[in-house]
Amino acid sequence: MPENTTTEQNTIRTPRWFWLVFFALTVFVYFFGLSIPLLGPDEPRYAEVAREMFLRHDWITPTLGGSNWFEKPALLYWLEIVSYHIFGVNEFAARFGPALCGLGTIFSVWLICRKATSNSDFANWSTLAAASTIGVIVFSRGASFDIVVTFPLTAAMAGFIVYRAYDERRLMPLVCFYFFIGIALLAKGLIGLIFPIGIVSLYYVFVWRLPKTKFLLSLVWGLPIIFVVAATWYLPMYLRHGETFIDEFVIQQHFQRFLSNKYQHPQPFIFFFWVLPLMTIPWLPFFLISIWRAFRGLVKRFATHHNGADETSEEDEQSARDDRPHLSSFLEICYAWMLVPLLFFSLSGSKLPGYILPSLVPAIILSALEIYRYVRQSSNIRRLVLTTAVATYVVVIASLIFVVPRFARHETVKGLITAANAKGFSDLPVVGFIVISHNAEFYAAGRLLRDNDGRQHRFTSVNELKEFMDLHSGRPLLVLSPLEHVRHLTNSQLIHTAVIEDNGDVAITVVQNQ
Repeated sequence: MPENTTTEQNTIRTPRWFWLVFFALTVFVYFFGLSIPLLGPDEPRYAEVAREMFLRHDWITPTLGGSNWFEKPALLYWLEIVSYHIFGVNEFAARFGPALCGLGTIFSVWLICRKATSNSDFANWSTLAAASTIGVIVFSRGASFDIVVTFPLTAAMAGFIVYRAYDERRLMPLVCFYFFIGIALLAKGLIGLIFPIGIVSLYYVFVWRLPKTKFLLSLVWGLPIIFVVAATWYLPMYLRHGETFIDEFVIQQHFQRFLSNKYQHPQPFIFFFWVLPLMTIPWLPFFLISIWRAFRGLVKRFATHHNGADETSEEDEQSARDDRPHLSSFLEICYAWMLVPLLFFSLSGSKLPGYILPSLVPAIILSALEIYRYVRQSSNIRRLVLTTAVATYVVVIASLIFVVPRFARHETVKGLITAANAKGFSDLPVVGFIVISHNAEFYAAGRLLRDNDGRQHRFTSVNELKEFMDLHSGRPLLVLSPLEHVRHLTNSQLIHTAVIEDNGDVAITVVQNQ
């Protein structure tokens, strides 16, 4: 809907210089500190897969330790490969693409809110909320797929919403809608297609009408766009690997991951119903207000329908005009957008916090509607919101300088491998004793002992270590072991063990025959 000129005149506008400074600060924050060590099991594995593809000059087949790795599509790896060409093989390059996707998601929020409401001021406040939301900040800093799929999904929804905002008269937004669905398929598989189609379908259920003929006919040329974009990777993968690719990528990584707990990420059904609100911090109060307002509106609508009334109260009409800038059905699109991924992943047998990131974007937009409503009513609230956004950035920067490096020391083996290399052991194989370190995939690349299926081999006894060294001419090994199990190595009479370094949780030792 057009800008409400009356309320625009009553709005105390934030100076343009603030928005320019804030957006510049946003870019700085999103790229600051990307060079900290890779954390957790996923970042190092994905970064290593991309490195192996980079070194082989292969843009098609993902491998880990030389074995096929068909867990995810190629978009993250492509972003990392390009970054490796520009910045070299390092942590910053591994995370550069996801950080760009985070900024792309933020820009898509601005575009959605600007076009859907014809209100540039609301678009700026929405962008501020999106950029400073903790869920977006955190996942934009990780070399993982969650933000990489969230960006094209958001861009696809931007295409559909802009198409609706122009009263379905322009086709280019629909072209973008289909194009970014294809990109989303490259980012994380079938949800890239399921979510946008599901969201749009649920939206038309909410507004209780059929799509216009123009939109239905667009499927004739839109679906080929999706398939052509997605075929840039899926087709050569199928031609190269055939049924093996179908079984591992489609059957195991999609259907079995959704229907079972094969990948050991069980959580209760309500898991994402509390994870999603927490991701909206520091704007959680506004998100809760938006949910309460939606619930109250639903109750009023039901009561009105039940009583046979067909008119909205004057108070509600005034609230819609003055408090919440939106084009017709904008809220319904946001509700459908939030609910489809939320319900889909809640039904899944495998749950991780990052899965729900696609629902975070509409949750932010709903929160931003409340933020805008309040900042227009009170200059004190406006200053509080601005201060909160800037303070969030300050906390993030301070954490990256003073807190995260100390936390990362316990979560990475980078320092352990570096210490061992400094002592002249850079050519020794690296093995795990009792534990498997997925973090070592990147930092001990090419040196890890693997089983026939490509998985890291884990030794469970000193005798196994002794037998392995005897079979390989007594060659020493670098052994990663939990601290509480190091004594099994140092107290053994079969081998000689020297502790090189520990990170508080895991130690690296050099083990050789007596």
